[in-house]
Amino acid sequence: MDQKQRSPVYRERLWVPLWWWPAAFAVTGLLAMEIHMGAPGVRAWLPYVLLFPIPVWVLLWLSRHRIEVAPDATGTPELHAGRAHLPVNFVARAAVVGPAAKSAALGRQLDPAAYLDHRPWVGSMILLVLDDPDDPTPYWLVSTRRPEQVLAALGLPSAD
Repeated sequence: MDQKQRSPVYRERLWVPLWWWPAAFAVTGLLAMEIHMGAPGVRAWLPYVLLFPIPVWVLLWLSRHRIEVAPDATGTPELHAGRAHLPVNFVARAAVVGPAAKSAALGRQLDPAAYLDHRPWVGSMILLVLDDPDDPTPYWLVSTRRPEQVLAALGLPSAD
């Protein structure tokens, strides 16, 4: 299969909310000012230089997660969520889990054997119920900002 046929049908990166950036820099600035107050002279700028790369790294690290739908070697769509992947032929049912139902899905109803790929800052999720006798995982819960588009890329009807 050539490279064009294996290119992703759907791709999404789950960035942290934009308001986290100024909040992280404000907290870092306050911490740097506290350290600066105890170190006069040339050492006063050192906390700013050393501390401000930390929130950048942390926020980029939190935003590293990607959701991707791409065909496998046989052309069957496959969901890639982080490092895990799931061929669509093992999915029995799919549903969109909205922000209102998210806490119930992640709470007491959550099966401990389920595969959970959750990002707290993303409101919606998709539920993929598996039909694989060799896999003890009953279902996947995956955070996504556009659940209908993910299910459409997988070729699955949504059972809302």
